[in-house]
Parts: sequence; structure tokens; C-alpha cells
Amino acid sequence: MPLGVYLRAMRLPFLTGSLMPVAATAALVYLHRGSLSLRHLFLTALGVAALHTGGNLINDYYDSFGSDPLNPVESPYSGGSRVIIRGELSALTVRNLAYGFLALGVLCGLALVGAGRPGVALVGLAGLLFAYLYSAAPVQLMSLGLGELTIFLAFGPLLTWGTYYVLTGAFAVVGLAVGLPLAFLITAILWINEFPDLEADVAAGKRHLMSRLGLRASRWVYAGLMLAPFAGLLVLLEAFRLPPHLLACLVALPLALRAVGQAFALEPTQEEFIGLQALTIKTHFVFGLTQTLALLYAAWRG
Repeated sequence: MPLGVYLRAMRLPFLTGSLMPVAATAALVYLHRGSLSLRHLFLTALGVAALHTGGNLINDYYDSFGSDPLNPVESPYSGGSRVIIRGELSALTVRNLAYGFLALGVLCGLALVGAGRPGVALVGLAGLLFAYLYSAAPVQLMSLGLGELTIFLAFGPLLTWGTYYVLTGAFAVVGLAVGLPLAFLITAILWINEFPDLEADVAAGKRHLMSRLGLRASRWVYAGLMLAPFAGLLVLLEAFRLPPHLLACLVALPLALRAVGQAFALEPTQEEFIGLQALTIKTHFVFGLTQTLALLYAAWRG
């Protein structure tokens, strides 16, 4: 089987959604302490990437019995990898691959516990449960209207809080807060990706929050998710005395505004909607990269 099939199944480009918060938190720790453990950072990034990849694969596995066969929409950004639907990989192979990556995430967590970070057991367990229960029956948080909240927590404050703890040995409120802007943006990615899949998701019983609100109200929610991070910058600056260099993240604001405008102008069935999905991901990436670089620059300036 070609390696490319496995890479598509893992949806590796989406790992920026989990690794950007890790990078931003590492930059914050470097700003505060002037150094950080590269070993701890590597184990954290590897464990986070493994749990994220395992979550992607387990999502494909369960969707292959649910919404994917009902969904005629093929997009690089929604509807899963579709490797099972196309017959490129068996459902069993995808499930076993998912378990392998989840196990790798657990091993990274155990290594960090052994390195003097016992609190990783609690945070890591929460991350593991989120990765698995988001899609796995019979719970399927995504079908209970809790999927969006799960993604917000798992790819935002929980992730940055845990990373801050690993790199400093202390749980701190600032570790939670630094993840909030990217939490809104990663939730916006999930939210806008649910638009084209709406009919198939409802038919399969996947009653996520967006399907409960309907398209009209969901467009306003998307606007809020895209714009909230920029208001959150002011909170980070005022409440936690973070450097004003973070205002550089406003470079992503034109992208966010353009995406919001398109969300109200386009229908999910239009081909141009794929561009909107890509623009949402780009906004998250640009914001996260700028946040990381701004904190590193502040540390360099002293």
C-alpha cells in the first residue's frame, strides 16, 4: 500500500491545530524563564501529535459506518480522509493504526511522568479521552452537541495548560489563558467544516451543535469564533501583563474578516466554499505562528 495513503488517512496537515498551541506555550515559557527543556518539549509535541493523529483515525473509522457513506461531498478539509470509503484501507487497519498512535501518546505521557511531571497523568488522560470519545461509540461526543466544546478545550486551554506544566513544573492560569485565542480559531475550523457535511451528518444521527442551530445562526457563531481571538489579545495583555508585541497577531485580522464575509456570502454547496475552509485554517496558522514569534522576539529583546 503506498505510503501516501497512510499519510492521507492520518491527515497530517491538520496537526498544526495541536502543535501551534504547544509552540506558543513553549515561547511563553522561554519568555518567562529564559530557557526550557528540549527533551520535555519534544516528548510533549510527539505525544500531542500522536493523540491528535489517533483521534483523526478513530474519527475516520467510526464515520465509515456513519456519515461518510451518506456524504457525496469530497473536500480536502471536511468529510474525513475517505480512505475506507474508497477501499484504500480497511476499517480494521485504520482502527488498529488509531490505537497505535493513541498508545504512542500514552507512552510519551508516561515518559514525562517518569521525568518528574506526575500531573501529566491527569492532563494526558483527559486528552486521551477527548481524542477517543469524540468519535467512538457509544458515547460519540460529536453526536451529543458536545464535540465543539471538546475541540475548544482539547486544542486550547487544556493543551496549553498541560504544556506549560510540563515545561515549568507548575500549573498556572496564564498557561490556560494563552490557549484561548487559538481555541476559538480551531473551533471555527471545525465549525465551518461542518457546513458542507450537514445533510449527511443529520441523516447519520450526528447531531452536533451546528446542526441544532441551523445554517443561519451558525454563520453568526462562526463570526464570533473568528473575531473573539483578537479581543482575547487585550485580555492577555492586560490581565497577564504579556508583552505588547502580541499585537502583531492583528496581522491575521484581515484574513478573519474576509472569512466572515465569505461565510455570509457563500452557500456550503458552492465550490468556492472550499476556499473559505482553507482561509479559516490559514487564519489559525498565521495567528499561532505570529503569537509564537512575537513571544520569542519579546524574550530576545529581554
